[in-house]
Amino acid sequence: MSAPEFSRPVALDALGGAPRRFEIEANEAERAALAERFGLLALDALTADVALVREGQEVRAEGHVHARATQSCVATGAPVPAEVDAPLGLVFRPLVEARPDEEIELGEEELDVVFYEGGAIDLGEAAAQTLYLALDPYPRSPDAEAALRAAGVKSEEEAGPFGALAGLKDRLSGPDRAS
Repeated sequence: MSAPEFSRPVALDALGGAPRRFEIEANEAERAALAERFGLLALDALTADVALVREGQEVRAEGHVHARATQSCVATGAPVPAEVDAPLGLVFRPLVEARPDEEIELGEEELDVVFYEGGAIDLGEAAAQTLYLALDPYPRSPDAEAALRAAGVKSEEEAGPFGALAGLKDRLSGPDRAS
């Protein structure tokens, strides 16, 4: 695996039981590399303000990720601006080695867990992943609806069960109905 584009390692031995604040910001090269990784047209800003607290081998992270990006419309390819202000709430835990044939199940309380190896966590990669999860997976420009309709794509209302019933009702009450 290659190194993260936006790496900000924080040594575990630099953390204690009292919250320690970190403000990180991606530089131009890091933003360009992240934009390529995430399929963005541009990533104009990426910052994070995070408090870290160490509890034994675990580290709790609480804060916010802020970003300005440009995504590509899923229908037209047109640029779609995106503003992200997303909460970051994670627990970093040491990676436990598992046998290759062993399944590991995570409970609901472990969904926001990031596993680390060695004596540091990567706050930059955590911020980058938080950004990615906060982005709209299907960004649409103002012209998207018209482009989709022109391509023959039905709207959610037309494609859903009530849309099918409305179409059936129209056929049953239409002028072509034989009496």
